[in-house]
Amino acid sequence: MRTRQLLLALALAGLSANFAAHAAALPARKPNILIILSDDVGWAEYGFQGGKDIPTPYIDSIAANGVRCTQGYVSGPYCSPTRAGLMTGRYQTRFGHEFNSVANVSGLALTETTIADRLKSQGYATCAVGKWHLGNKPEFRPTKRGFDEFFGTLANTPYYHPTQFVDSRISDAVRPVTDPKFYTTEAYADRAIDWLDKNKEKPWFLYLPFNAQHAPMQAPQRYLDRFPNIKEEPRKSFAAMMSALDDAVGRVLTKVREMGQEENTLIVFLSDNGGPTRQTSSSNLPLHGVKATTWEGGVRIPFALQWKGVLPAGKTYTHPIIQLDLLPTALAAAGAEIDPAWKLDGVNLRPYLTGEKSEAPHKTFYWRFGNQWAVRHGDWKLVVANGGSGKPELYNLAADLSETKNLASEQPDKLNELQGLYDKWNAEQANPIAPKEAPVQPGAAQKKAAQKKAAQKKAARKGADPDN
Repeated sequence: MRTRQLLLALALAGLSANFAAHAAALPARKPNILIILSDDVGWAEYGFQGGKDIPTPYIDSIAANGVRCTQGYVSGPYCSPTRAGLMTGRYQTRFGHEFNSVANVSGLALTETTIADRLKSQGYATCAVGKWHLGNKPEFRPTKRGFDEFFGTLANTPYYHPTQFVDSRISDAVRPVTDPKFYTTEAYADRAIDWLDKNKEKPWFLYLPFNAQHAPMQAPQRYLDRFPNIKEEPRKSFAAMMSALDDAVGRVLTKVREMGQEENTLIVFLSDNGGPTRQTSSSNLPLHGVKATTWEGGVRIPFALQWKGVLPAGKTYTHPIIQLDLLPTALAAAGAEIDPAWKLDGVNLRPYLTGEKSEAPHKTFYWRFGNQWAVRHGDWKLVVANGGSGKPELYNLAADLSETKNLASEQPDKLNELQGLYDKWNAEQANPIAPKEAPVQPGAAQKKAAQKKAAQKKAARKGADPDN
């Protein structure tokens, strides 16, 4: 009996050792990537940014469980340019995607390779749910740019009865949404959760660009009822919309946790630009400027990353980063090698956020938006922006975050240094594919003028942003 027990124990030990060896030989599952993009929010709104009057516990949890970046930037102060940079990891001005009008007349240059293209080549399931804004024509739509599936709108839209809506499970064609209860923020969370459930067996990349908080200000009554103490509009609607957004983010985060994949998922939350305060009530304080300007209030945004067990929890990271970094960071997480021939402008953030590297990821950032431009080098920023003097203005952001004291006359050498950096970079950029205002078809000028006038009147009544 003892001999049989000993032989059985030895056999079981051998099987266990073989199983352990086999398990060790199996490649680790690649991490999932979840990028959540909010729209037109403003620097000071979320709880993790110091906001007090609109609770955002689920969004705040990303910063609490990960890294809050206090100097997070986007490469454009407007919707479509920022998305073009995020998708490619390159300054969008390198390929002429300077204005929203590029998305209206063509789209993200077909010569560019997207983050979805690159992750798909690494074996990832890919999906975009939300606002695309990188081209309306069929060849520019998400399913032609590396995404297996798309559910959302091709450009800006109302929240109810959204326009230019596509559900690629049905077809890539635009179709009307007739359900009166369809509210984009909630519907995007529904589809995101459904897609995650269907693709949980393989590594996945989910790009979730909500249209909240972009105008028009629209929210379900149950969310408006959460803020009885806010009487004035559009602030009440803004608060309700943000609360709906937070719930939607919370539902997606909960799904990832329920699938047992939270520790193997890199989660990023950011906004596409600063808030348009006048139209939506969004606050960029203490930053100067708003959406569509190259002041800090136009390009510095809420930015947080979570990857449990890899990135430290509750860390505040103070070196400047930019949304261009997301593509190389995601590819590095996926184990992909980055080819220098791609000429990326972003870097892999992981070693910087973990503390493996103590130096700043970037020395210099650049912005160009028509007649507005800026360069940040170290703590110094040289900027020409709407509402300014019209001449290059020099600020030390470490001492003057709100850009109130122009040091151009006091620091001519520093001004010349930054001007030289910008001029060199600017010479490398392409001309815009389309002008800031999309061209009007011959014979349609009167119709265009009438439409714009009507939009302006409607915007004045509802606090919308008719030019975006």
